[in-house]
Amino acid sequence: MATSDAVTRTTCPYCGVGCGVEVTATPRAEFPVAVRGDASHPANAGRLCSKGAALAETLGDEGRLLHPEIEGVRVDWDAALDHVAGGFRDVIDRYGPDAVALYVSGQILTEDYFVANKLMKGFVGSANIDTNSRLCMSTAVAAHTRAFGMDGVPGSYTDFEQADLVVVVGSNMAWAHPVLFQRLQAARAARPEMKLVVIDPRCTATAQAADLHLPLAPGTDAWLFNGLLDHLRREDALDPAFLERHVDGFADALAAARASSPSIAVTAETCELAPEAVATFFRWFARTERTVTAFCQGINQSDSGVDKAGTILNVHLATGRIGRPGMGPFSLTGQPNAMGGREVGGLASQLAAHMGFDEVSLDRVSRFWNAPNLARNPGLKALDLFRAVESGQVKAIWIIGTNPLFSLPEAERFERALRDCPLVVVSDCVRETETTRVADVLLPATTWGEKDGTVTNSERRISRQRPFREPPGEARHDWWALAEVARRLGFAEAFPYTQPVEIFREHAALSAFENDSTRDFDIGALAATDAAAFEALEPVQWPLPAGAEAGTPQLYADGRFFTANGRARLAAVTPQSPTDTIDAEYPLRLNTGRIRDQWHSMTRTASTPRLSAHQPEPFVEIHPVDAGLFRAQAGDLAEVTSRHGRLLARVQVSREQRPGSVFVPMHWSRPIARLARVDALVPAHVDPVSGQPAFKHTAVSVRPAAMDWHGFVLSREPVSLPEADYAVTARGPRHLRFELAGRGAPPEIADWRARLDGPGEWLEFADPAGGRYRAARIHEGRLACVLFAGPDRGLPEREWLGGLFAAESITDAERMALLTGRPPNGQAARGRLVCACFGVDETRIRTAIREHGLATCEAVGACLEAGTNCGSCRPEIQTLLNEESEAPTDPVAREG
Repeated sequence: MATSDAVTRTTCPYCGVGCGVEVTATPRAEFPVAVRGDASHPANAGRLCSKGAALAETLGDEGRLLHPEIEGVRVDWDAALDHVAGGFRDVIDRYGPDAVALYVSGQILTEDYFVANKLMKGFVGSANIDTNSRLCMSTAVAAHTRAFGMDGVPGSYTDFEQADLVVVVGSNMAWAHPVLFQRLQAARAARPEMKLVVIDPRCTATAQAADLHLPLAPGTDAWLFNGLLDHLRREDALDPAFLERHVDGFADALAAARASSPSIAVTAETCELAPEAVATFFRWFARTERTVTAFCQGINQSDSGVDKAGTILNVHLATGRIGRPGMGPFSLTGQPNAMGGREVGGLASQLAAHMGFDEVSLDRVSRFWNAPNLARNPGLKALDLFRAVESGQVKAIWIIGTNPLFSLPEAERFERALRDCPLVVVSDCVRETETTRVADVLLPATTWGEKDGTVTNSERRISRQRPFREPPGEARHDWWALAEVARRLGFAEAFPYTQPVEIFREHAALSAFENDSTRDFDIGALAATDAAAFEALEPVQWPLPAGAEAGTPQLYADGRFFTANGRARLAAVTPQSPTDTIDAEYPLRLNTGRIRDQWHSMTRTASTPRLSAHQPEPFVEIHPVDAGLFRAQAGDLAEVTSRHGRLLARVQVSREQRPGSVFVPMHWSRPIARLARVDALVPAHVDPVSGQPAFKHTAVSVRPAAMDWHGFVLSREPVSLPEADYAVTARGPRHLRFELAGRGAPPEIADWRARLDGPGEWLEFADPAGGRYRAARIHEGRLACVLFAGPDRGLPEREWLGGLFAAESITDAERMALLTGRPPNGQAARGRLVCACFGVDETRIRTAIREHGLATCEAVGACLEAGTNCGSCRPEIQTLLNEESEAPTDPVAREG
């Protein structure tokens, strides 16, 4: 456990960059530990993003699931485990092993994953174990496997720094993988001739930093890269020798490319891009050997994503730009251990350790595990798995470390399915989620800071997660709960684990078992790791076969791939438009994704005020042309509707959004926002190979959501809120913020008073005829709560009022100004937060720009520190600089 004189080196629990973190106990400080970046970790060299820098603020036990429960009643662990094992045994005996399933997560550790996979595939005898990585990374897995023979990411993070051209496709790296993006930006600053191309329908923070931004029409990526392949052929920019020695399928791939994208003009027209911009991109790619193409969810989350990824792999294989420093395709991983799950076989379409369901692999794994009942065929992928729950084919499911009723497409449909399922077991660290609400059994799990094991990042680097605090309540490790159920099912001899290192050793040994360089995943050098060596394990890349002393930065350097004949395979791709079609009723394309300071369903990030301040409410971003067409006013509420669901969100009008498309973040779950679960709108269309859903292309409509009353409450304590159509909770400095709006009659004044009642002095203003009410309660000189309600959204800004909660007492002038909602004369109103790392708001930045004549992001950083840590806020700072200079600019291509 962390002590004030000891440092615990662990790994950040957020994105797939896998940053190293150092934790030190601070028992007399505001937070129990201090967190800083690990300067010795190869992934981040001490850097942390806004989320990582705020980790110490997220370690409270509020909202944790602390004890096992059956049907909402607290029980002990033995009773819960007996119930789970008995329920699974009953279903297996009556209906067979395929009537049970596990659904796990890219946020559990490799050791948890390994035990789960071994239990289901090795001993239950069913491959019905899938993971939420199916929703984010399975397309990359399938594309890699089709092209390379196995799922091996070819390169390393250093390639981004050594490349002369980096192409980022379908990724807002600046916000989703900010530390890696800052490494890229530092390399560009050191070598100004280095170029960055961003291919994304939106003008994101990443696109604003690019030398060339291609805002292509949603879903047209395959046409673009097919056009690039044909252009490379025309410009004699291929590598014939590499193709001859190491690649199959070139003729068919080229024929398909020429059929869909025979010229720059046709490609540009199909992608709705300027021909000059397409020509520039093609020319840069053709002339630049050291090119990295990084892709993420904009490619993966498509119903033809495997083919889209295949067109990216095609251009690198056709030019021989793979396996050497500074070049290659690079799949950016979304979750902290999606890669670890892929290693152990956590997807239903994999067996174990990068082995499939061929007879040789089945025999090998069966002998290694001594598992004669080994599953013989792939299991149900995520959407098929939940459809099987819906149909009654799957009658018992154990969900571990994820909230599928938040993240699945058509979430409301599958919520009904889980409610009707005879046995739903959920292991989680959080008590209230959409999924825990429908569970029959709840098992309290450990989380970051308590877990002990390993994770693997996007560059195949295995790092340790080490515990530094005791688990609260009765929380236990997931691997332990799985092993206990395995023993109760009669498999005790195969699950003797008492500590994570024992699982890790078996995982490493399986990777090396009868490998002989026939499989890319091999960490045989770690198969004899003892407890002391495991505790001291330094970050290391695989492959790391027995006898190796260092990891492997690049795969395929020798041109040998893991297909049957050792040759890579190009894919002949006929591009497909999105399945979900737009029409007069649903005329817009919905794109979903992450925002800068939040993570997944916000169970961790929403617990700290500084990460909630940047975007405290769900929003829909829309282009000004569409905003006018659909009568969506900035700041108003809008209803976004698809063929499968609807949500309410605040309108943000932005020229950075592509006309014809809207963007809604993925983060707001039902415990935080009443009606903002965006994936409930997404149809359950999937890629036919990977099974990954199409989250980026949903057809929607946007219309004003007229409300009869609006209000907000700021309170030190939780408040029982009235029924409202729109209800959102956010955390501010020492207070909670509740945003409300509703149709019909507003709450009565007496109702508001009763809900906010408590000790102290009341200040209030009431206009019953106008439907307006303002009130504040002051207790012992401190603001306890404040309420503003009225018939429209013309309410005071929240920032100044929220800032009063951080003060030990409020002044007489502030007391007098409370019900106006505006600071007293002489006080500047705090603006919207821009820099979460240093708490710098918009007002301070604008004031500094004016008073000090600041003209660059660097100058703002030198003056206020804003933008000098993770750099995620630099595009917003640049926007403020542009606005203050009255000379807004758009990114343009720079020739060189």
